[in-house]
Amino acid sequence: MRAAGQEKGTVPAGCRSDFFWSDGCIEVRKTGVRLKVDRALVAEVTQWLLYFALLTAAGLVARGQRRRQLTMCFAPDQPRPWYLIRGAAWWAGITVLPTGSDANAIFFFDDVTVSRRVETGNTPSYNFGCTDISKSHVAAIFAEVFGYALSVDPRLVSGQMVEKSEKNGVHDGRIVNGPVGPVAGHVYQRLVDTTDANDFAQDLRTLCAGGVPVLVWVKVKPAGHRFAIHNRAAFLRQPSEIFTAAELELIRAFTLRIGLQWGGLDILRDRHSGRIYIVDVNKTDVGPVIALSWRDKFRSMQCLSRALRNMIAAPLAAKPSATELPPGLQSAMSNYEV
Repeated sequence: MRAAGQEKGTVPAGCRSDFFWSDGCIEVRKTGVRLKVDRALVAEVTQWLLYFALLTAAGLVARGQRRRQLTMCFAPDQPRPWYLIRGAAWWAGITVLPTGSDANAIFFFDDVTVSRRVETGNTPSYNFGCTDISKSHVAAIFAEVFGYALSVDPRLVSGQMVEKSEKNGVHDGRIVNGPVGPVAGHVYQRLVDTTDANDFAQDLRTLCAGGVPVLVWVKVKPAGHRFAIHNRAAFLRQPSEIFTAAELELIRAFTLRIGLQWGGLDILRDRHSGRIYIVDVNKTDVGPVIALSWRDKFRSMQCLSRALRNMIAAPLAAKPSATELPPGLQSAMSNYEV
């Protein structure tokens, strides 16, 4: 495996150690997520390899341009090329240095649901307050900020609700009928109806920088497979096309409260009430979404790489925290366009 900080634009050989074969599935060693090897997975891997080749070319072009050289590092882990932040850094021409080096910024990266808090020193740091992305914690913060609840007591519900694991990235949600007794390690949430007239469900993956939404991927799936990892289609939209000004302010308040400066939110809009619900926080998300068109992939990476450069280059008077935006960052975010 290449040492951290060696930017060659190729998949490190040691990435093979991130996965292992288990009962006919590929299992991610760090997270325990299991991927069934089928035609859909093979097609997505093939598309990602082509995207990675184009990402490598874009990164080489970015490094050839004359611009301010920026550096960043990660702790406690190093993201692999399929993680979105690593791709955005490469696309932006930002050099990734080893942990503990004199980088311009340090990002918390630990692809687990609940992490141990890490001290950062004086280097401008991001996401270090986001150490708990369990479903119950996300739902509690959501209710606190938005003023209405996502979680339900399964013993008191008469009708349909959603049961899912506390863990991030498992995609094991299912609809159950209550009342039922709670299962250990699972959470219970209201069933948010996002289906359209054609019986397709829509998820709003909302990418944020500095706690501010910068783009939205509208992910479309058959309603019967709304919890599946694969998407039927996906489209790029600007946040202002999807959310009202009041909703954008609440989303910003949520990211600050949970400590997320960079990452993705899974948001659902109920077609009956019109309300939005934040159901997942992704501080180590992969991407861009495979189902996006190539045009939308390129536009997404241009937007995200610009957002990342602005975050690191913005004049920071104090370390970002879960309750405060860095000075100067909000004005930088106002320049983002998809």
